Amino acid sequence: MVRLAGLLLMLLALIGPVLVPIPACALESALIEQGEQIFSSNCAACHMGGGNVIRANRSLKIRDLNAHLEEYQQDPLEAIEHQIEAGKNAMPSYEGKLTEAEIIAVATYVEQQAELGW
Repeated sequence: MVRLAGLLLMLLALIGPVLVPIPACALESALIEQGEQIFSSNCAACHMGGGNVIRANRSLKIRDLNAHLEEYQQDPLEAIEHQIEAGKNAMPSYEGKLTEAEIIAVATYVEQQAELGW
């Protein structure tokens, strides 16, 4: 969450003077939309609908995220970002393949979808 806030502040500092003020919910909505697009292109083949075609008990549903991601209960977004960056077992690492901003967008999307129950 700290990374997301820092990224948003930096973005606002760069484009704020140029644009009319944009509500925070619009920025989050754009971030989630970007995350959904990246997820569809890179993750959906294995995690369609929040599932997992390789290991069914490693889905993206809250109960499985709690059970299998270290630090999920303390900082869900950070835990998801770490998993995307580092990968584990059959999941590849996306560090160097996705930018930090893209990883944050995907993690934000995954967290929102998990909260909504996919």
